Amino acid sequence: MKTIICLFITGLLLSVNSSFVMAAEDVDRLLKSALRVFNPLPEKMPGSENDTAERIALGKKLFFETRLSINNTQSCASCHRLDDGFAGVDNLPTSPGARGEPGTRNSPTVLNAGWQRTQFWDGRAENLVEQAKGPILNPIEMAMPDEQAVVKKIQDIKEYQDAFVTAFPKSKPAVTYHNIAEAIAAFERTLITPSRFDDFLNGDTKALTQLELQGLKTFIKLDCKQCHDGVLLGGEAFEKLGKKNPYDNQSDQGMYALTKDNDDRMFFKVSALRNVALTAPYFHDGKLVTLSEAVRSMAWLQLDMKLTDQQVDEVTGFLRSLTDKSREK
Repeated sequence: MKTIICLFITGLLLSVNSSFVMAAEDVDRLLKSALRVFNPLPEKMPGSENDTAERIALGKKLFFETRLSINNTQSCASCHRLDDGFAGVDNLPTSPGARGEPGTRNSPTVLNAGWQRTQFWDGRAENLVEQAKGPILNPIEMAMPDEQAVVKKIQDIKEYQDAFVTAFPKSKPAVTYHNIAEAIAAFERTLITPSRFDDFLNGDTKALTQLELQGLKTFIKLDCKQCHDGVLLGGEAFEKLGKKNPYDNQSDQGMYALTKDNDDRMFFKVSALRNVALTAPYFHDGKLVTLSEAVRSMAWLQLDMKLTDQQVDEVTGFLRSLTDKSREK
């Protein structure tokens, strides 16, 4: 009798587990579906055609340069950390500025950012160069008074004088506010993070686990791809946060603060999902702490769906496959 019961339980477990094993032909079909919606990361970022090794090296130094702030305490890397496996964020709801005052919005990742159509949550900067100019003069972030003060401060540092001439040989003078931003952008255009999902899109059907494959299938079936598509799985369109059900925090009205157009209330740029498992907390206000919570909330806010625990586990499983391979460990 015990033998029969054991055999029955074993058979039942095998049956349950087999439901998570996707047949090879189904994986191939899923890959074809994915390629209609998503794109693997290209080898180079848009705008990198004129990026020289000297310009990138200068940009890297400037990215970590605290002297770009009013009191020599804050750099780009303070909010967009790249050390110790950080994914271009500081994992804080909002980041403290040079004087310790917290910012008003969550700092998005700088990784792969050059593929976004515009920069910032409200799209007010059209590219990485324009984005790099913003925080330096922001009164909360790096708090420098004006462009001239920034240029003078950098010009007076001997090591930068030669570096700018080398990086911008045709520019007279070499040290300009635009060139500071251009150099930082050149470095940021090297922050490309291929994932196992890219391997899958490039034809390696064994790159993803069974949970990740099922999660990809669920992600597509739930129509998350409606907004999260393309190279970055997002980062291009602007959508109303709370399309189907209102978002609790209405204090930040999104693009409306920039445009003053009532039609833009609560519109924010759709978040890019690459490395999303490493970039908590989530949303523009950093209110959601876990990836599971973010997935569940987005389904309710945008799709009017209450996901099951299994659906949440599947989708978050897939999203973890978007992590930079060098940062997965």
